[in-house]
Amino acid sequence: MNAAALIALAGELLGEAPSRWNEATVQMRELVPDGSNRRFFRLSGQDSPTMIAVLPPEHDQRGQAEAAAFAAIGRHLRRVGAPVPELYGFDPATGLALCEDLGERRLFEQVAEQGPTRSLSAYESAVQQLARMQVRAAAGFDPAWCWDTPRYDRQLMIERESEYFLAACCTDLLGLDFDRPAVAAECARLADEAAQAPAYFFLHRDFQCRNLMLTDGEVRIVDFQGGRLGPLAYDLASLLFDPYAGLPEAMQNRLIAAYLAALREELPYDPAQFRREYLLLALQRHLQIIGAFAFLSGVRRKPFFARYLEPALASLDRLLAKPEAAGYAALHTLTGQCRQELRQRS
Repeated sequence: MNAAALIALAGELLGEAPSRWNEATVQMRELVPDGSNRRFFRLSGQDSPTMIAVLPPEHDQRGQAEAAAFAAIGRHLRRVGAPVPELYGFDPATGLALCEDLGERRLFEQVAEQGPTRSLSAYESAVQQLARMQVRAAAGFDPAWCWDTPRYDRQLMIERESEYFLAACCTDLLGLDFDRPAVAAECARLADEAAQAPAYFFLHRDFQCRNLMLTDGEVRIVDFQGGRLGPLAYDLASLLFDPYAGLPEAMQNRLIAAYLAALREELPYDPAQFRREYLLLALQRHLQIIGAFAFLSGVRRKPFFARYLEPALASLDRLLAKPEAAGYAALHTLTGQCRQELRQRS
């Protein structure tokens, strides 16, 4: 879709007359995405608020399905009061979505400039919003909206997280020789244990500082199109173990307490049970994000993500060194191999 067609379609979705909304009256600037293959544009027309246009790749059925999920899940999250952008219009035929412009400052930029501890208030707000969204958005959530899978479950943990880590990072990127049957058996046991957590809450699945905008002093949530039903602890682990931010352990512990306090206002949930589930789901999240960093840097040739491989592996190494993770010795050994290979290459 060229610029003229995109602007014209946006005008139709907004109910704007062509005389007021066209190439001569609308400014359009393409934005650079992170790991996504979607295209993003900032549009500014006469007497209209600046907005973001999101367009999936043409002739891409999965991209179209992802766009439909963005619209449906976004509308649902707005209805339950989650701080997501307002959707101004959506075209099912092309997947074009027009949504509120939340600016360009993310929690990622604030942490990079000021450090994690000086961003504590924003993180506290984020975990409080997360607890509310997870519980409230589960009510009335339709799994048919999901474009990928309707639920975070054991099969997804194996296929999209542990196998992703073993294939994309350990084999394809680093070419390691390791005891695959032993590691696979531990990954299967980890998935068995993690899958015991109740999985009927709303799960964002990529809740990290690059998907949290800071708009007019408020934390706003984006990139929710991968949402589905799942366990509570996964999204919190995604944020607190986020390699982009490197939160110190003391800050992580404080934020867990803030999250549990907010969760108690929504429903009763045993804190001891939550903490057990948190460790298991944090391990799963690490496998997913390391696989993603390896794929994006090695296959997609996006060097930005390569710099976060070592911090993510170091974080996984520390988790696997905990007494509670003693049953994953082969996975712990493999993590050490990955770190050693990266050091030798640097």
